[in-house]
Amino acid sequence: MIPVIIVVKILEELGIIEYIGIILEPLMSLVGLPESMGLVWATTVMTSIYGGMVIFVSQAPSDLTVAQVTILGGMMLLAHGLPVEVRIAQKAGMSVWFSLLIRVGGGVLYGWLLFQIYSAGDWLQQPNQLMWQAEPSVDTSLIDWGVTQLKSLAIIQVIIIVLLFFLKILKLIGIEKLLAIMLSPILKILGISKQATTITIVGISLGLAYGGGLLIKEAQQGMLTKKDVFTAIALLALLHSLIEDTLLILLLGADLSGVLWFRLCFSFIFISILSRLVFRMDDQTFERVFCSKT
Repeated sequence: MIPVIIVVKILEELGIIEYIGIILEPLMSLVGLPESMGLVWATTVMTSIYGGMVIFVSQAPSDLTVAQVTILGGMMLLAHGLPVEVRIAQKAGMSVWFSLLIRVGGGVLYGWLLFQIYSAGDWLQQPNQLMWQAEPSVDTSLIDWGVTQLKSLAIIQVIIIVLLFFLKILKLIGIEKLLAIMLSPILKILGISKQATTITIVGISLGLAYGGGLLIKEAQQGMLTKKDVFTAIALLALLHSLIEDTLLILLLGADLSGVLWFRLCFSFIFISILSRLVFRMDDQTFERVFCSKT
C-alpha cells in the first residue's frame, strides 16, 4: 500500500492523474461512475483491494451514492491483483487472454449490469458514508502530506486487525464449514467435478492463491482433468476470498446486494454457461482456445 501511495502522489504532482482520468472516463461513464474512480479501479487491478481502498479514500468525491460505491466495489472484487492472480491461473492451465477477459471484461459487465439495475429501480441513491475519511489539510507540504497518509494507514491497520479478528471468530463458529455445505450442491450443478469441489470451496473461502495453488498441485499429479481444473479456476477468478474481500468492500460503504448476492448470481450463471460450452468441446479445440502453454 505504501508504494502505491507514493506512486500516486508522484503522478498527482506531475499532473498525470488528470490524464488517467480522461483516458478511463468513457469506461467509467459506461458504469455510471465519475472519471476519478477510474484510477481507483486501475490501482486495484494492478495491485490489490487494499491499494484501491487507499486511493478511494483520497480520490472519492463527496457526492458518491451507495449505488456508485457498490458498482465500483463489485468491479474491484472481480478484478484485482491481476499480475499475480493471472499468473496463478496460467500455471493452473488457463490462457492469459481468457483470464484477463474473464476478470477485466467480467468486471466491466458486472458494473454495467449493476448500474442498469440500480438506475432502473432508483435504488441506493442516498449519499455514501465512509467509515473513515482523511482529514482535509490546508498545508500542502510533503511533510504534512506524509503525516496525513501515516494517520490514514494507522486507521486502516486498526480496521484490518478488527477484520482479521472477526474472520477468526467466523472460522471458530463454523461459518466456513457451513459455506462448504451450502456450496457443494451448487458446484456440482455448475459442472465442477467431485474431486475439484473441496479445493474450489477452499479458494472461494480463502482466496485464489490458496485454491489456485491446490489446483495446480492436483493438475500436476494428474488427479484432475484439464477441463475440471479450468472450470474450477474460472469460478475462482470471479468468486474467491468471499468473506474477507466482501467485508473490505463493505467498509467503503457498498451495499451487500451488489457485492455479495449479485456476485454469487453473476458468477454461478456465467460459469454454468461456460462449463456447458467447455465440456461440449473436443479436447483439441478446448486446449487450443482456452489453455495456457505453460
